[in-house]
Parts: sequence; C-alpha cells; structure tokens
Amino acid sequence: MNFNLIYESFFQILKGLGTSLEIIFLSLILGLMLSIFIVIMRLSKNMALNTFSRSFVFIIRGTPLLVQIYFIYYGLAQFPAVRDSIVWIVLKEPFWCGVLALTINTAAYTSEIIRSGLNSIIKGQIESATAFGMTKFMAFKRILLPQAIRQSIPAYSNEIILMIKASSLVSIITIMEMTGIARKIISKTFAPIEVFIAAGIIYLLLNYLVTEIFKKIEKKYSIV
Repeated sequence: MNFNLIYESFFQILKGLGTSLEIIFLSLILGLMLSIFIVIMRLSKNMALNTFSRSFVFIIRGTPLLVQIYFIYYGLAQFPAVRDSIVWIVLKEPFWCGVLALTINTAAYTSEIIRSGLNSIIKGQIESATAFGMTKFMAFKRILLPQAIRQSIPAYSNEIILMIKASSLVSIITIMEMTGIARKIISKTFAPIEVFIAAGIIYLLLNYLVTEIFKKIEKKYSIV
C-alpha cells in the first residue's frame, strides 16, 4: 500500500470538490422544486396529471441512474429535433446533462418522500382548521406542510447522502469532478486502490458532515 500516493491523490482529487458540490447543490435544489410539482400532480384529481406523475416516478425509480445519464448525454443527441432545438444549448454540455440526470432522479425519490410525509398526517386536520376559519391553502401552509417537512427530514437526509455518492457517476460523461479526477490519476499511476481510497475518504467526510447537520436539524424540529 502506497500511503504517499494516497496522501498526494487526496489533495489532487480535492480540486474537483467545487465541481462536485456545484453538481450536487444544483441537482438537489432543482430536484426539490420539481418534486413539489410531481407531488401536486400525484395528489391531483385530474387523471392525466395523476397518471403522468405515477409513470414518471415508476420509470425513474425503476431504471438505473447510470442508464439515465447515458440516455440523456448520448441518447438524446441521436435525435435531429433535439440537436436543432434550443435545449441543445444545455444538452450539448456534459455538466448540464449530469445535473439534469441527477435532478430527474432525485425528484422522483424526493416526491415519494414528501408524499409519504403528507400521508402520515391526520387528514382531519384541514377540516378542523377550516372550521376555525382558515382557508385550505392557509391550513396547508401553516399546519400540514410544517408537519410533512418534519416527518420527511430523516428520509430526505438519506436522499442527500445517496445523491452525494451518485454524483460520482457523472464522471463517465467526461466531467472532471472528484471521481473524474481520480480516474485520470489512475490512468497515470495504475494504482486504483490507493486513489479510490483517497476519493472514498473525501466522500465519507462529506456524508459525515451531512449526517451531523441533519442530526441537529432533527433535534431542533423533533416533537417532544
């Protein structure tokens, strides 16, 4: 075991931390926003919207993220209509293809987390709130939503950890984030064990930080 190589690789891989965090942050924010729309469609009485949201979640959760990344980056480029459209400005860039794939993936899982949080709340609370003069929107905003968020915190923290690890997959489409840099080092040193140990330590530290942050959040918002 070459410990010097692990040490040197650690700091080289660390140069890709900014890109990794940018991809993770953008994907989580956009995915959270998209998941809210998916939940609204899922809870809608409109059959078309409900079916679309169910199908979206089923397909995304039922297929590997790796396949989704390949399809967005390599597959969509095969269609002339896509290459000639305005969306090609985004889809021709590996960075944005990676963000798009991770966004769609986390949106499907996060929508189920939010929906489960809402379902865990006693449904009669809205009726009780409206009986005291609240509108349904106000009752949702002040009573249901805060409770749903509180119920969803543990599951969503796991989703963030999974996203941090999943972000390493975007290296397959030439993005030089941490895993991409690690793969480049391996191609020069032919020492995958040492290099991936260095990369694994960084991912482990990131996930430890997220875990500690969410422990404090759960403690703050826990129901006594």
